[in-house]
Parts: sequence; structure tokens; C-alpha cells
Amino acid sequence: MLDPGHNGGNFTDPTAMNQQVFVGNGYKACDTTGTETDSGYTEAAFTFDVATRVEALLKAAGANVILTRPNNTGVGPCVNVRAEIGNENHAAVAISIHADGGPPNGRGFQVLEPGPIPGYNTAIIEPSDRLALDVRRDYQAATGEPFSTYYGVDALAQRSDLGGLNLSTVPKVFLETANMRDATDAALLESPAFRQKIALGIAQALNDFLAGE
Repeated sequence: MLDPGHNGGNFTDPTAMNQQVFVGNGYKACDTTGTETDSGYTEAAFTFDVATRVEALLKAAGANVILTRPNNTGVGPCVNVRAEIGNENHAAVAISIHADGGPPNGRGFQVLEPGPIPGYNTAIIEPSDRLALDVRRDYQAATGEPFSTYYGVDALAQRSDLGGLNLSTVPKVFLETANMRDATDAALLESPAFRQKIALGIAQALNDFLAGE
């Protein structure tokens, strides 16, 4: 399952976005609009572009692929529903694709993996950690993007506040591909050629995870 973060129409319906949903250990807003580069390239457009590139690569390799949203013009789904989509379809692996809105002088990528929420995701903690390592290795090899300079340890961080991870019953991570608020990273994310490198790295990581590498 590929989960392109946010959605292009989220900004049109703040009531829906602010709706509180249960995320396993509390309540949070349904979703947000995401961030954007200084030139106005939105995180929602970026994540959907990358997800469709990964989808094409995986389908060419024979995989069955599910996306959490079919386009970049809609609203939602909420973060809890994004987790449910992977769960209900018994996905072998899932990844949520994002770009960060970090400090303007911070570069790099980070992989967010689930922290244990008893009764929800404890069974996926170990496989999700293996997935995070595969993603970190293959993503950097494909893109040359450095580890985040401002968050995580060696590009890894465990999170217990993200509904998409808390409620998942299938191995899953969030990939913050780069920082849209940094000029160098923003220029890369706006490049179709670099987005293809991102897709190649993600596809390789998912293949390696499923192969047990």
C-alpha cells in the first residue's frame, strides 16, 4: 500500500480536516494540508506524483498496489482511514510518502517508524523497524539525499503520535523524503528526474523488504 500524504483539496474543507479522529492513543485532526516550497509546489502534489511513479515500478515488477487516494483533487481520507485501507486489504507492506516542512536551514530525509501502542500495533514494531532500515539504505542509495540534519538519529525516529502508524496492523513507515522549506531540497523535490530517483529508491526498499533483505 502506498499512502501519498495529504490531498490537493484538503485546504477547501477545513471543517473536515479539523474533525477529530481516534488515533489509538488519543484524538487528532483528520489530516492537514501539508507544506509547500517557496515557489508554491505543494506537498500533496509531490506525494501523489511520487506515489504514482512508485506504483508504476511495482506493477511492472508484478506487485498488486493500492493507493490511499486516486488523485490530487479530493479531500482526505483521514489518517485513521489511511491505516484502515492497508489493514482491510491485508497489505504485505505499507509506506506513507511525505515531504517535511522543517527549518529553512535544515536538509535531509528521515524515516518515521511506529512506537508500540498496546492493543493496536505491537505486532508490527519489529517488521516495521526492518522496513525502516531497508528504506533508509535504498532511498539514500538511489537519491544521494543526506540524513536529516534537524530530526531523528541517523535518519530514524520512532513516533507514537501518528494515527497512520498507530492504527496499522501491517508493517509500515512514514518517509519524509526531504525538507520543502530548504532551498536545496526544494529544488530537488521540484525536479521530475529527482522524483523518479525517489520512486526508484522506495520501490527497491519495498522489494527488498518483501524479499527479506
